[in-house]
Amino acid sequence: MKVLALLSLLGVVAAFAPAQQGRAVTAQNALFDDIFGMDLFAPKKDQNDYGARNKKKLVQGKIGAGSYVPAGLTAAEYQKIRDAEDKKKKANYDRNVKKAGVFEDYTEFYMKRGTDSSQKWKKSATLGHRMAKTKYDFDSVAKDGKKYDGARK
Repeated sequence: MKVLALLSLLGVVAAFAPAQQGRAVTAQNALFDDIFGMDLFAPKKDQNDYGARNKKKLVQGKIGAGSYVPAGLTAAEYQKIRDAEDKKKKANYDRNVKKAGVFEDYTEFYMKRGTDSSQKWKKSATLGHRMAKTKYDFDSVAKDGKKYDGARK
């Protein structure tokens, strides 16, 4: 009986004792270190930056003997159209790259507008606001008799 009481007392004490720290599995830790430490863009770190398209050698193929040419055009005419489209696309991309990362300071905008000290800005039709186009005409009725929200006259 004394042995049984001693064993149960040891069991209770062991249950509340702090767990012993075992040695971590180093192979598993090394694997996680390798995975989480990977840099997927290591060879070219700036390849996904905005404007990086200009550094890449992206070219459109030229029209050859077996290439598609729309009916009614010669290969030279079609190539001229494709070159014009490429030039337009590049100009648009370059225009957007110049705007990247350029932000307007709200305080400067507010001070320039003049709303901080006087009401001079109120003379215009827009009351100093910048207007944006909307999809619907909110003041008139469409040809089918519906307003922009679908309601009838």
